[in-house]
Amino acid sequence: MTKPLIGKVALVAGATRGAGRQIAVQLGAAGATVYATGRSSRAGRSELDRPETIEETAELVAAAGGTGIPVRVDHLVPDEVRDLVARIDAEQGRLDVLVNDVWGADPLITWEKPVWEQPLDAGFRTLRLAVDTHVITSHFALPLLIRHRGGLVVEIGDGTKAYNDENYRLSVFYDLAKTSVNRLAFDWAHELRPYGATAVALTPGWIRSEAMLEHFGVTEANWRDGAAKDPHFLISETPAFVGRAVAALAADPDRARWSGRSVSAGELAQVYGFTDVDGSQPDAFRYISEVVDAGRPADVTGYR
Repeated sequence: MTKPLIGKVALVAGATRGAGRQIAVQLGAAGATVYATGRSSRAGRSELDRPETIEETAELVAAAGGTGIPVRVDHLVPDEVRDLVARIDAEQGRLDVLVNDVWGADPLITWEKPVWEQPLDAGFRTLRLAVDTHVITSHFALPLLIRHRGGLVVEIGDGTKAYNDENYRLSVFYDLAKTSVNRLAFDWAHELRPYGATAVALTPGWIRSEAMLEHFGVTEANWRDGAAKDPHFLISETPAFVGRAVAALAADPDRARWSGRSVSAGELAQVYGFTDVDGSQPDAFRYISEVVDAGRPADVTGYR
């Protein structure tokens, strides 16, 4: 297997589980050295109180063929992020890929309630976790990334700009968070252009994260059984799919063509030819627009 990212250094902020974990793993599979950060480690859990840890992520990176380095960081604490970037600089002298995937706000969301029925403390905490963390991380990491031309920043969100511009995302705070992430990629693209760096907003589709599998009462081995709860679940994808999208972007010498754009993993799969672990190419947001939002019966034919 070719490893186009040998010699490259990546920081995946928010790599404990879900998309972030598999983005780190797939970058490692392509040969990168990956700093996997988050608040949940074997030394203690975050407020989510889930069992996944950054150490496990780093071990998965190594098993995939890369170098995984776990660092416990709260990306809302500027001093911790500053120290993280200083460590990367001291140990590697460069940063080639920054992935802003910090989230962790699902338990805070009050879904499908108007703003006057939303708890403000939880809502503002959501915005801090979803937006402030990305800005803080970029503030400290981008000066290292632009030291060498060709760097890549990926903002991970939920929904392309085209989709989010036309659809209410079930809560004002969730809507603001996911819209803001897409805009940040546009901003970074503008600021990084003179330095030869690229910034892209990237969304997975309906991702089968650890929490999502638990919600549907299935495992990755029998995930299709989740269709009994929601037949549209058959369009879902593993976190590896968006991980492979990031790896494909990082390995593309012409990645600047995507700068400032908002794309889905399904769209990039059509361009780069990568697949999900089952060999399919789920195009979830096209399916959501054309089938789910249109009120049509579940049928993934032609969408994966």
